[in-house]
Amino acid sequence: MTTKRVLTVLAAAAALTVPAATTATAAPARAGACNGYVGLTFDDGPSGNTTKLLGALRQNGLRATMFNQGQYAAANPSLVRAQVTAGMWVANHSYTHPHLTRLSQAQIDSEISRTQQAVANAGGGTPKLFRPPYGETNATVKSVAARYGLTEIIWHVDSQDWNGASTDAIVQSVARLTSGQIILMHDWPANTLAAVPRIAQTLASRGLCAGTISPQTGRAVAP
Repeated sequence: MTTKRVLTVLAAAAALTVPAATTATAAPARAGACNGYVGLTFDDGPSGNTTKLLGALRQNGLRATMFNQGQYAAANPSLVRAQVTAGMWVANHSYTHPHLTRLSQAQIDSEISRTQQAVANAGGGTPKLFRPPYGETNATVKSVAARYGLTEIIWHVDSQDWNGASTDAIVQSVARLTSGQIILMHDWPANTLAAVPRIAQTLASRGLCAGTISPQTGRAVAP
């Protein structure tokens, strides 16, 4: 009976050590989940697709920078507020999406300043980041943006979603990102929306997380 009792106690003690060992190994894995950060950006919103896009991003644990057009922010203030509520960052993408390098300084100023006001009025805060339409910029565009305290942000990888890229192609574009880099996507393409769950999986498999974009460096960093 004594031997049996000892064996029972030893078995119970061994069983108790298993959860402790599991917890000890799991904690470092969670702590080291983010080996780097990338910037997911979506241009041209808010749109009729914004609500679904925000839902997909939240469901998959992703945050992104939304480069909104001022005219759409003014027309859809509730969607700008929804972006903020969903944990996204709201930025400036001009008011009407013109070729800014073809405009006068006064016209460029109008495009940028009206968007700053529209986003703020809609509850999106005062943007600190600016993306010129088509990625087209020059010294005048840069100086006007700087006057409003904006950092110009282009991109490192173009998903080509605006050009009809497939969901597979969009996911493959995300797979090319390295830490600190930024990818261009858009608010409206159906293929981009469909790609969101796989974007999350792709980043996780590489130890990358979706971060914010630093106004100081123009690169993706921890939120």
